[in-house]
Amino acid sequence: MYAIVDVSGKQYVVEEGKTIQVDRLAHEEGSSFDIGQVLFVSDNGSVKVGTPHVAGSSVEAKVLSHGKGDKILVFKKKRRKGYRKMNGHRQQLSLVSIEKIKA
Repeated sequence: MYAIVDVSGKQYVVEEGKTIQVDRLAHEEGSSFDIGQVLFVSDNGSVKVGTPHVAGSSVEAKVLSHGKGDKILVFKKKRRKGYRKMNGHRQQLSLVSIEKIKA
């Protein structure tokens, strides 16, 4: 059984027992929460497609930890003009474990 859910405007394919990295959530570490925006559910050949969400479906998830992603460097340059600019960014992430999919 797997589902496609919408978390913070991004779509993820989730299965029970798997962990995913999503954008930073406002929940505390160790707390459980429900993802109510389920777009698609597949259960051993039976498929439910939402318009836009599947009615009555939700996914139980648990926040394992919060952290930062890898550093991304942005380098801008204009040739022959002496313009160079370096910028860095680290995305705030949450590690989420999928506990149960309710179809």
